[in-house]
Amino acid sequence: MFSKSKSEETKATDGKPVKPAVPSIISDDLTITGNLLSKGEIQIDGRIEGDIDTETLLVGEFAHINGDIRAERVRVYGHVNGQITAQSVTLASTAHVTGDVVHEDLSIDKGAFLEGHCQRISDKRVESIVRGTDRSADAATSSVRDVSPPVPSKPQHSAQNDAAPGHNKPSNGSDKVASA
Repeated sequence: MFSKSKSEETKATDGKPVKPAVPSIISDDLTITGNLLSKGEIQIDGRIEGDIDTETLLVGEFAHINGDIRAERVRVYGHVNGQITAQSVTLASTAHVTGDVVHEDLSIDKGAFLEGHCQRISDKRVESIVRGTDRSADAATSSVRDVSPPVPSKPQHSAQNDAAPGHNKPSNGSDKVASA
């Protein structure tokens, strides 16, 4: 009685009806070599060899992506080899991600595989990186550094190190033996 009619709710500011966009689907029998750019939603079930820039990305359980991903929302059920930059990232239990994740919100289900660094950054910063307006995007990703402790190097072996305890071998090759 006092509410707007349905026809008014589905109209945009220019008076034309707004209908939801159908996602672009890359089926499991398709391999694409090259970058993908979309303003809508992409569902990938096949193989992509290149970068993806979209609003919403769904990586299917049997999908394989070799490249970087920039999106508002990313849900991963399959394989990704590359950096993911998004406001919202969800890794399902079947996900296998090798690469860094730069995010505002991150959800990782039990059983998901992630090998890489996770960096949470502010909503506005992610938004500008995703839209490509942030000139310091490289700085955001370069600040993700390996913080694991250094691996100790093996001790160098020399003639003196191999000597029996209490005996010193001369390092100059002479036959003299120093007494202990």
